[in-house]
Amino acid sequence: MTTFTSVLLAALVSIPHFPFAQQAPPAAPAAAPAPSASSEQPVSSSPSPSSKSKNKQIPSFLILGTVFNEKSLSFPDVQVRIRRTGEKRFRWETYTNSRGEFAVRVPPGYNYEVIAHMKNYQDQIQSVDSKIDVQQRLSIKLELLGQAKTGAKP
Repeated sequence: MTTFTSVLLAALVSIPHFPFAQQAPPAAPAAAPAPSASSEQPVSSSPSPSSKSKNKQIPSFLILGTVFNEKSLSFPDVQVRIRRTGEKRFRWETYTNSRGEFAVRVPPGYNYEVIAHMKNYQDQIQSVDSKIDVQQRLSIKLELLGQAKTGAKP
């Protein structure tokens, strides 16, 4: 045991950087203002063109909603696809959660078509105009294929 304590004592005495460890904390605060100064640069009114293209954040438009079944109960696992009006290809796709809700962020300034699809149900299409506001809430009710227009009960 005495050999261990003597080796430990020798190791502590031989550490050459121990006095310099006290000088390190003052150096750290000097480096801290530099990141805050760089974080203020994007706030300035005229950032450089290269930083503008790299750090440009596109504001988004939120399409959110709830899908219900023919009995007006929330409908989980419904496929929701979104495309710009006039396009054939769907750019966004999601599924409703356990409460029948969905949310998708899209670029603002376009008209969109939101299509809710589920097997054995008629697809429901709703239009969304993202030029007016920052979000739009939808309520979509799916009908069974056989009773979509007749209103007949199974």
